[in-house]
Amino acid sequence: MFVDLTAAYRTVWHHGLTCKLLQLLPDRHMVHMIKEMVGNRSFTLTTGNCQRSRLRRLKNGIPQGSVLEPLLFSICISDLPTTISRKYSYADDLAIMHADGDWQAVEGTLNKDMSTLGEYLQTWKLKLSTMKTVSAVFHLNKEAKHELKVSFNNETMPLCSEPKYLGVTLDRSLTYRRHLESLRKKLTSHVALLRCFACSRWGAGATTLWNSHPSPGPFECRVLRSCLVPQYSYPPH
Repeated sequence: MFVDLTAAYRTVWHHGLTCKLLQLLPDRHMVHMIKEMVGNRSFTLTTGNCQRSRLRRLKNGIPQGSVLEPLLFSICISDLPTTISRKYSYADDLAIMHADGDWQAVEGTLNKDMSTLGEYLQTWKLKLSTMKTVSAVFHLNKEAKHELKVSFNNETMPLCSEPKYLGVTLDRSLTYRRHLESLRKKLTSHVALLRCFACSRWGAGATTLWNSHPSPGPFECRVLRSCLVPQYSYPPH
């Protein structure tokens, strides 16, 4: 199961985050500073006819784009409940996995664990997206086409044959063939762009493009590193 949370960073409960920070950080002054940074934010709404609402204070959410954003969210879900299935999480990307030779046992375990996660999310004012949360089956034979019957709040989760997790497209046999094909197409298009800078008769050579210092350095090197390196170095290992 690949679990997706609705507006994960924007729905972080300030009071709940403060309670968890107090359990992790011994310095209350640091907790107070983080609390002020997160909670001391307000907004107004302006309509098309220039009417403006009164100033309102945000009670949920953490600052978008902040370097602390993924860290604070990781602290927010650091006490996920114990489940039978294995849990995998990276910031707001959450997945649970269970392996068994009996499909009914797999479905029963996943349904129970989804119910447990649902209760936890409701307690801490987070919301699971039933539209984007999907199930997937990985198997080495034709049984990978089996459709799991996993539900949440009486709604069956859709099945995805090739889900994407942390930027990696997973196929049913875990060969990563589809992901590598997609990566090859991206790199091919970027290499075509770099041919404008390196030619047999003009432009910088391939050695110059790669071995030059990135910063400061020639424009061609910056183009190379910005075009190719992010494609094959992401996702995080």
